[in-house]
Amino acid sequence: MTFTVLIEEDLAQRINSFDEKSRRIVRAKLSELRDNPYPGKRGDKEKFCLRDGFILYRLHIGRSWTAFYRVYDDDGCVKILDVMTIEQAHKKYGHFR
Repeated sequence: MTFTVLIEEDLAQRINSFDEKSRRIVRAKLSELRDNPYPGKRGDKEKFCLRDGFILYRLHIGRSWTAFYRVYDDDGCVKILDVMTIEQAHKKYGHFR
């Protein structure tokens, strides 16, 4: 199954404001979610089950960026919720466990 990757316009504009190398790397990694958005053998994706039953996924992109996203199997889509530096992600979201 191929998933559609959805990104809100304001987030897409923020990604477009990244420097050229970061923009290219982030876009490439996000597009890979079309083929498989779920964690596997590689450690760059992780699933978090939050207290309210909300399931959130985290994708490390290189050594600098983190994306948070949700997977909607019934709709065949992945919605990117946020992309930020790893440091920003730790400050904003802390540790989910």
